[in-house]
Amino acid sequence: MEQLWINHLPEDVPAEIDAEQYSSLVDLFESSVSKYADQPAFVNMGATLTYRKLEERSRAFAAYLQNELKLQKGDRVAIMMPNLLQYPIALFGILRAGMVVVNVNPLYTPRELKHQLNDSGAKAIVVVSNFAHTLEEVVDQTPVESVILTGLGDLLSAPKRTLVNFVVKYIKKMVPKYHLPQAISMRRTLSKGRRMQYVKPVLTNDDLSFLQYTGGTTGVSKGAMLTHGNIVSNLLQADAAYSPLLIDGKEFVVTALPLYHIFALTVNCLLFLHKGANNLLITNPRDIPAFVSELRKHPFTALTGVNTLFNALVNSEEFTNLDFSELKLSIGGGMAVQRAVADKWQSITQTRLLEGYGLTEASPLVTCCPYNLDGYNGSIGFPVANTDMQVRDDDGKVLAQGETGELYAKGPQVMKGYWQRPEETGKVIDKDGYLATGDIGYMDEQGFFFIVDRKKDMILVSGFNVFPNEVEEVVALHPKVVEVAAVGVPHEASGELVKVFVVAADRSLTEEQVISHCRDHLTGYKVPKLVEFRDELPKTNVGKILRRELRDEAKSA
Repeated sequence: MEQLWINHLPEDVPAEIDAEQYSSLVDLFESSVSKYADQPAFVNMGATLTYRKLEERSRAFAAYLQNELKLQKGDRVAIMMPNLLQYPIALFGILRAGMVVVNVNPLYTPRELKHQLNDSGAKAIVVVSNFAHTLEEVVDQTPVESVILTGLGDLLSAPKRTLVNFVVKYIKKMVPKYHLPQAISMRRTLSKGRRMQYVKPVLTNDDLSFLQYTGGTTGVSKGAMLTHGNIVSNLLQADAAYSPLLIDGKEFVVTALPLYHIFALTVNCLLFLHKGANNLLITNPRDIPAFVSELRKHPFTALTGVNTLFNALVNSEEFTNLDFSELKLSIGGGMAVQRAVADKWQSITQTRLLEGYGLTEASPLVTCCPYNLDGYNGSIGFPVANTDMQVRDDDGKVLAQGETGELYAKGPQVMKGYWQRPEETGKVIDKDGYLATGDIGYMDEQGFFFIVDRKKDMILVSGFNVFPNEVEEVVALHPKVVEVAAVGVPHEASGELVKVFVVAADRSLTEEQVISHCRDHLTGYKVPKLVEFRDELPKTNVGKILRRELRDEAKSA
């Protein structure tokens, strides 16, 4: 299989990478900040952070963690914020201190946040004040000992910082009241850290760098243990795939996906840091007019996103009037790219919308479409360098070209396992190191891989995983619910929507009541958009609810 797809790679794309090129992410980081010191690294809200400033501030943050908080190598530190300049400073500060980053979705409910902090054993958290009220509800029930707090505008220049924070808090009322008396401001940590000694830890590619949380069919969110070697390998694999298009020190990438999402973390933040690019951080990509207005200010050369974002942009008249003369790389990930969106994108921007495929457990990139593809072909492309793909049947037999089965991937980017869950790890990684993706697909005669279905019950909403058991568990908490099943149904904009089938104990229960109940316990994208009441749910002879039968019914309705 390996030889087949290698033969079809573009001639200037290397089939192999040197996974030992860097000894850790910190080694790679130091190389980039030294090489590109005076160039801009990140831009947000009109403020620029150079590679030199990124090095200085992340070093100060690392020193604070080591000295003031007395944290040790291997301790977990959570980050709970949208795309801001504070994110890369905290990220690289934690990594440089030899600690493990735990990325947290800032829109999590208290229940979701509590689970992740407890499961990871995080000893500290960096949180934006907008979401401090969520943390306040659960922090005393977690191992968190230190809270570092920052406002949206904290790293802007003095006059703008005061204005932005005032408007966000008092005009837009985006900061609910909170009480975290033990919290220290991030600005103060940086100020104190500058005067402290930073001790570079001894790190290897076998050390953990991230606990990146993902769900499972059990409904329990699990931490994928991603090592320095996993992430370094994956960003080098992405670099190999796109290197013919990218010039070191000359790129300007737009990051609209949140950096806590593994796709944006590896490709946007880390790959483009390695390339010495300038990185435009979009804090709120849902505000399309403001997003387009920001794009108009910059000669961007690369843009990544999910299908829903690209769809919103191509349907914006203001976007179609932008200057795309510098744009050369557009990558869609997280969910399937639709043909209509890809075709429209290419027509407007004159660049191909290339689809990448991966999963959190693989850091995430497993395959990507070649940069010289004529246009959308419906595939997920070829395996990236140093990656072997297999298609297997239910008995584990490797299938031939054209035959459909579950996709398996093996490479240096595959996770070490699930944090403190060896049994769950054994279910997805076999003795030969192959990762079961849970996706059903096949390979055609040219070596392109195609996905036709998912083996798992997982629902994919705008590139984010929603696991049915978690939704069902929340719905079942409602006193008027007897039974519930959650499935994904196709949706033009988001890929899928969450639909729940409910058997009610009381016929007075309404769709609105179910949805309102879910909003109290689930992040927005997990909340069911459709509710259907049933007298009973289809089950196997042992009583297991047949989600697939319900999903098929919903799709054909």
